Amino acid sequence: MGRAQSLLVILLLLLLPTVASASEVEAPWYERLRIRGYTQVRYNRFFANNPELVNAQADRTIGGEGQTFLVRRARLIVQGSVTSQVQVYLQTDAATLLSDNTHVVTMRDWYADLFLTSAKETRVRVGVSKVPFGFENMQSSQNRLPIDRTDAINSGAANERDLGAYFYYAPTWARHLFKRLVDDGLKGSGDYGLLALGVYAGQGANKLEGNGTVHAIARVSVPLVLGHQILELGVGGYAGKFAIKKDKDVKGPDDPRDIRAALGFTLYPQPLLVQGEYTVGIGPELDRAKKLVRERFLHGGYLLVGFRVEPLIPYARFQVYEGGKKFETNAPRYSVRELELGIEAHLGKAVELVGAWVEARRTNPTTGNDEYGRLLRLQVQVNY
Repeated sequence: MGRAQSLLVILLLLLLPTVASASEVEAPWYERLRIRGYTQVRYNRFFANNPELVNAQADRTIGGEGQTFLVRRARLIVQGSVTSQVQVYLQTDAATLLSDNTHVVTMRDWYADLFLTSAKETRVRVGVSKVPFGFENMQSSQNRLPIDRTDAINSGAANERDLGAYFYYAPTWARHLFKRLVDDGLKGSGDYGLLALGVYAGQGANKLEGNGTVHAIARVSVPLVLGHQILELGVGGYAGKFAIKKDKDVKGPDDPRDIRAALGFTLYPQPLLVQGEYTVGIGPELDRAKKLVRERFLHGGYLLVGFRVEPLIPYARFQVYEGGKKFETNAPRYSVRELELGIEAHLGKAVELVGAWVEARRTNPTTGNDEYGRLLRLQVQVNY
């Protein structure tokens, strides 16, 4: 039994006395469960000048000559307490694109939090949930300022989620602070602990296991209150082997190493927002000339600056990435340079509007050519 599998067994054993002693919550079910969600509708065609500039990882309507309007996310969330020490979180998305079919319903989150103490400072999360890697991956798309996540951080975990078991620790003061950063509109990530340890399948959400091994991950993220400002510092990483999908004429290992580390910081918008992350690692990458997938060095990150003056938050973000993308067939190499200038407008709590001007250079994964282009992106988000 490997170290990662041993850690999983230990985490599950720790749960047994907790689950057995958990008392039932006496309130009726309709007082224990909360239903909420949000919808994002986009249009990316204004001033778009290069159909070969595509970004399949984030938004499939960028580039090409096909779809115009896009329902990017249509989320419905059910969450609440089953007992005093067991909470559940269920999220579906009715906006998934599957081949030529749109609005396919898929599972995003389906997990239980099992609290190990009455103070709820330690818990084990079991099921399909977000992989605790980076900050913007933890941050809900409902709260995030830029329209999409960056290539460098997000390419580590497809759709940010996977099936696994995670141990989270956060003292009471930190849990309250994490909650306030979201409730007050400060673009927080939510409570993913000061410390996170875990193991997960490693193939991405809703994917079958490919090699019989698991990934191991660790993350530390600490919010610091500095007068009227709040600064959060984070570092973490994961290691495992990824079962890559290759064409028949492409050679290389079937499950190359998949190792990454990331560090970042967030100065929350009171009113100035400054946020940055950078990741380095080793992962699969296609050598097009030799039709060979090899383990290669990868790196990238972003810097985001914004200013909160309700109801507006203007922002600018620059991102870079150099490396393969393991979730795509043959793990093609990408070179990305992208500048996004945008503004988010709040029309009450229910409606948010975002407009973003994008100047980008991206590698086209089909041709391998670097494509340059620009476009104006518009998004309407409805919270409910």
